[in-house]
Amino acid sequence: MKKLKIAILFGGNSPEYPVSLQSAYAIIKALDENRYDKILIGITKDGSWYRYYGDIEHIKDDSWHCNLSNCVPVSIYPDPKIHGIIEFKSEGYEVTVLDAAFPVMHGRFGEDGTVQGLIELAGIPLIGCDTLSSALCMDKYRAHKLISQAGIKTPKSIVLSDLSQTRKYKKFIQRLNYPLFVKPVRAGSSFGISKVLNEGQLETAINLAFLYDNQVIVEEYIEGFEVGCAILGNSDLIIGEVDEIELNDGFFDYTEKYSLKNSKIHMPARIDADMANRIKKTAARIYRALGCKGFARVDMFVTPDKKIVFNEVNTIPGFTANSRFPNMMKGIGLSYSDILDKLIELGTKV
Repeated sequence: MKKLKIAILFGGNSPEYPVSLQSAYAIIKALDENRYDKILIGITKDGSWYRYYGDIEHIKDDSWHCNLSNCVPVSIYPDPKIHGIIEFKSEGYEVTVLDAAFPVMHGRFGEDGTVQGLIELAGIPLIGCDTLSSALCMDKYRAHKLISQAGIKTPKSIVLSDLSQTRKYKKFIQRLNYPLFVKPVRAGSSFGISKVLNEGQLETAINLAFLYDNQVIVEEYIEGFEVGCAILGNSDLIIGEVDEIELNDGFFDYTEKYSLKNSKIHMPARIDADMANRIKKTAARIYRALGCKGFARVDMFVTPDKKIVFNEVNTIPGFTANSRFPNMMKGIGLSYSDILDKLIELGTKV
């Protein structure tokens, strides 16, 4: 059987660069060499693109770009009839035709539709959500608006385009009641997010959020606990077990997500079968309403009176063997390799 040429894109000009390296390393290591020809494309923190030929262990420890003899400058070939990449070698250029591209890049310039648009423009089959759904899911405010129109409860919020609007909307913000969450509209892994307990903390939190985006959302606090739902598929969906975040203090920020010092992930969630079924159905509605494809993790809150409130969709969730998405799929019997095979099948299906 002919091997499929799959480009795995990792790194990127994003605060989530280190997370991308860990996810990509796990995927590259797990992909069956008898079925796939792995084309490794690393993007440095300053945005330089290289095809990487070295030891994948150097991806894990972020030394992959230190020895440039293992790196060849590369770009997506813009001609959709070719659907491939072009390497700029000392002796000339070389084109490689791809069967699919798999961006394993979290956050800005990886999960927000920018890379997806480049891949689709070049006519390369894309593994994961397309340009539009990636951009929509990354935009917390617009995703909430669409999901609200679909009849699913979302937190009350207001969006600020600059700091001066804080005073203008002060009365509305006060109606949201403290505590509040202040977030960049488009950022991942909880970068720039603050839990605000009183008005005195508001301006500092807004200033922090503006470091990560030019729009900031101020959102009401939802009492209850957070759950996640892993989904795999295009039209026919495979829905994993529901997991639950148990927090002892603070909120599930970047540090907490990767250290679990004050929190614990329960998989499956500590809920009854009826609630699990409701969460899965709601997650599927959200996934479809936002046009998701391939895979995504849908995050929601469950309130004390058992209402489900939409939080966000991660179109490229963490993907190490111990990450939440693979573990939720493991809960329904899919191994890590099974998930990857299914994702590639979905992305290459004509």
